[in-house]
Amino acid sequence: MADYEMVLKHWGPVEADFTAHGNMVLTRLFTEHPDTQKLFPKFVGIAQGDMAGNEAISAHGATVLKKLGELLKAKGNHGAILKPLATTHATKHKIPLNNFKLIGEVIGKVMAEKAGLDAAGQQALNNVMAVVMADIDVTYKEHKFSG
Repeated sequence: MADYEMVLKHWGPVEADFTAHGNMVLTRLFTEHPDTQKLFPKFVGIAQGDMAGNEAISAHGATVLKKLGELLKAKGNHGAILKPLATTHATKHKIPLNNFKLIGEVIGKVMAEKAGLDAAGQQALNNVMAVVMADIDVTYKEHKFSG
């Protein structure tokens, strides 16, 4: 519970502009981990220099952060939120589990820079993401997806 609270203390600036922060997160994810861009078919042809102003990247990044906000506010009681997301990521999008770790790390970096998330807060976010990933993995196994 304390990990969720620690991250939520810094969530206000992210929530105030999901679109801008979402673009920063995905642009950074694709820049630092170029292979992840291939997991998003609609973003494959976008050059790195064009990502920052791309409305589709901003919109999808906002969706990612809004969902993370829901998970954070559920403080571990997130089954109803996470199960459908994990199911589509296993059965439709085929997103390997490690990519949730990568995006979590990038979110932590962006929150450190833009929302004042300190080292303890970044560790709290890592702890939250570890719980989320373990729960996603359960759903992945139910669908026999070993991503």
